[in-house]
Amino acid sequence: MRILITSILFILLTPIAGGLLAGVDRVISARMQKRVGPSILQPFYDVLKLFQKENVVVNVSQNLYVFSFLFFTIFTGVLFFIGGDILLTVFSSTLAGIFFILGGYSTHSPYSFLGSERELISMVSDEPMVILMAIGMYMVTQSFLIRDIIAFNQPIIYYLPGVFIGYLFVLTIKMKKSPFDLSMSHHAHQEIVSGITTEFSGKSLALIEIAHWYENIFLLGTVFLFFAPKPILGVMMSLIIYLVEIFIDNTNARVKWQWLFKSSWFVALCAGAVNIFVLFINQS
Repeated sequence: MRILITSILFILLTPIAGGLLAGVDRVISARMQKRVGPSILQPFYDVLKLFQKENVVVNVSQNLYVFSFLFFTIFTGVLFFIGGDILLTVFSSTLAGIFFILGGYSTHSPYSFLGSERELISMVSDEPMVILMAIGMYMVTQSFLIRDIIAFNQPIIYYLPGVFIGYLFVLTIKMKKSPFDLSMSHHAHQEIVSGITTEFSGKSLALIEIAHWYENIFLLGTVFLFFAPKPILGVMMSLIIYLVEIFIDNTNARVKWQWLFKSSWFVALCAGAVNIFVLFINQS
């Protein structure tokens, strides 16, 4: 019963929290750029407007890929918040990303194709660090179950400071913030237009936006895990990290995919792998 209630609450409340976070993002970004900016509720208005538009699709498989992307993103969040296996959540999140990429490839648009290529490169770049995070948490708690990780007697960041730093680096990639927003453009004048979402419109684009709201809440939840025994500190740090991501997004220009790939793997090796190696030595 507890799992069912948690799942229902996550499915119903997460879009509200994710939409509000997106609204805060737009308001703060506008202030940093000396603009008035939209209302904090503007993301909800945008999604509602998209649902009212005609859903023009390039091919019949496009909607299937979008729905699968949303479904597995929600499934990932449900697994996480009911305290399931963290490795399973990582694989489920990756599967959701693959469906998103397939949706971009299916449109045969040069801009969408390029965006899909870059999204695939981004996934290859950030996944090693995410796997190292899961391995590090297992080494500390001797369990892959999120409920056991949360119940650990001390904040895991005490044992995994390098993994935490490395994860924050790839978090910018997963949240699609500059300088690593290679697959999607927030402004139409940029070189790949809207990137992977170029050929999506109407209800499909609305579902993609909602899926990103779910994904952001899940990602902030993973940040919370590093401080889990102290829930107030965990929530505060998650919000602070989100504000830092907004700051980074507004103060950095986009990098090339080569730099993205090399830097993310370098950080994973130097911060994540070294931290896990030191932890292994201490436990031996």
